[in-house]
Amino acid sequence: MANCSQQQLHFVISPIPIPRVVNELQHLKNKICVFLVFLAAALPFNTDKAYAQSATEKGLQVAKAARAAVSGFDGLTVELEMTLRNRQGNESRRALRLKTLESPSSGDKSIFVFDSPKDVAGTAFLVHSHKNKPDDQWLYLPALKRVKRIRSSNRSGSFMGSEFSYEDMTTPAVEKFKHTWLRDEACGNLTCAVIESVPIEKGSGYSRQVGWFDTASYRTWKTEYFDRRNKHLKTLTYSDYNRYGGKHWRAAKLSMVNHLTGKSSNLDWSNFDFGVKLSDRDFTQTSLRRIR
Repeated sequence: MANCSQQQLHFVISPIPIPRVVNELQHLKNKICVFLVFLAAALPFNTDKAYAQSATEKGLQVAKAARAAVSGFDGLTVELEMTLRNRQGNESRRALRLKTLESPSSGDKSIFVFDSPKDVAGTAFLVHSHKNKPDDQWLYLPALKRVKRIRSSNRSGSFMGSEFSYEDMTTPAVEKFKHTWLRDEACGNLTCAVIESVPIEKGSGYSRQVGWFDTASYRTWKTEYFDRRNKHLKTLTYSDYNRYGGKHWRAAKLSMVNHLTGKSSNLDWSNFDFGVKLSDRDFTQTSLRRIR
């Protein structure tokens, strides 16, 4: 530095134009702030929207898979034992049988027939399920020798004194609900997809249902029912699954607990017979009167 001329020294120590640099930095800062504000406002909305679409699509996918898992049987007959249990633990039992004709295009048709005890023997319940309109339901009362139509407004009522409602005894159509995937979680040794299903029909006795379906075979393991005030009304659990014919998974026991009354009802299923030849003539109001 000692050998530098005065002019060279003046150049080296000349001050940098700080004001200009500051102005440019401030301008850049303003641009970054504007971008971050826009990003903060835009990202949550877009993310939530994308998540909602994904959850809805996944919920519908699981619901369809669960429905497909119990389809493909054509005709079915099965025997059931219904156990009614009050809050004190006292029990009463009823024997009944069921036959179902599968109809993927329109909706399944089913008949429940009670064989015992004597006071309900001969009572029959007919269901015509539909995909895009309310189901048709009729109850035959042998003591009165007449067929009674179950109105939509009465389908939240108790089915034959049990904790199952008339609405619970029909084949649920995927199209009658808005399905939303909530989460995946462990259920025993399996992983279950938890799906919320909100009924589209105004006549439903439930505000929503939450179901647990294993991601391996899409079997139903539990369903929670919420009443119209969104209170947890009932829980239905499925157990003792067996596979028939190498493809038909069915639970041997269904247990419905009413959390408001403390009562419960079990349905024990046995003697499944798949592929039975049935026709629409077996599921008419006239057939209800003749059934034995």
